[in-house]
Amino acid sequence: MAAMPARPLAVSYRTCGLVAALAAAAALAIAQGSERWGGLVPCALCLVERWPYRIAVVLGLAAAMLPPKPARAALALLALTVFAGAVVAATHVGVEFHWWKSPLPECAAPTFSGGSIAERLAHMPAVPAKPCDDPTYFIPGLPLSIAEANLLFATVFTLAAIWASLRRPQP
Repeated sequence: MAAMPARPLAVSYRTCGLVAALAAAAALAIAQGSERWGGLVPCALCLVERWPYRIAVVLGLAAAMLPPKPARAALALLALTVFAGAVVAATHVGVEFHWWKSPLPECAAPTFSGGSIAERLAHMPAVPAKPCDDPTYFIPGLPLSIAEANLLFATVFTLAAIWASLRRPQP
């Protein structure tokens, strides 16, 4: 029996777009599920980190429906979008490690000075905010915060999207 020649992985842009949309939707579902059923409270940076995945769902579905050239462009935009999400995640990890302060004012705990108790209560936020420098761990005992896990996922997702957009179209 003759050996079959090695052939690179043949995956269409349509398949790549669908897989990317599903991966982005899964990231959003995990975040939403951990909030609703896991009782985790997201900080302001956590909420910002979700936006690139929302955009990636749309771009992935567009890549799945478009002809090859525009699909390739959609996948390239998807890679840039998810890379932007990785940058936000890296910023969040730096805030958690106290390497720098958060760029968002919502991440800081409220400070009160002077005034009566009534004045201090009037200046408190209506909804308690979780500070961005307080890491949340998804799996107890595993020293990997959700922001760190998101950074890893976004980095791998970015590399996969770059691979998908740079390869030749398959029939």
